[in-house]
Amino acid sequence: DAARRMFAGCLAEMQDITNAQVGDKTMVDALEPAVERMKSCAGTSDLGEMLSQAAEAAREGMEATKNYQAKYGRAKSLMERALGHQDAGATSTWIIFRSMAEYVQKL
Repeated sequence: DAARRMFAGCLAEMQDITNAQVGDKTMVDALEPAVERMKSCAGTSDLGEMLSQAAEAAREGMEATKNYQAKYGRAKSLMERALGHQDAGATSTWIIFRSMAEYVQKL
């Protein structure tokens, strides 16, 4: 439950500071689906499984960024040339969730 609250707080703070939403081609595209998937795992005490589910949702969100035109960050200047390329922040977010899941599952 603490992990869910922590990541939900991170997402809320990030969106408050940046106004980024899903579809803006940012790390929010991976973080928000991961947080939502963690919320759907409410009631489970298996942290490894919850993080694994969050990692899969983050991967799906990261993949979706290939279809988005950037609205923030360095990629914003690329406009339509950013299409077809996944966002670096979303990719990093997926890697973090995947790595946390792998680590916890080894314990």
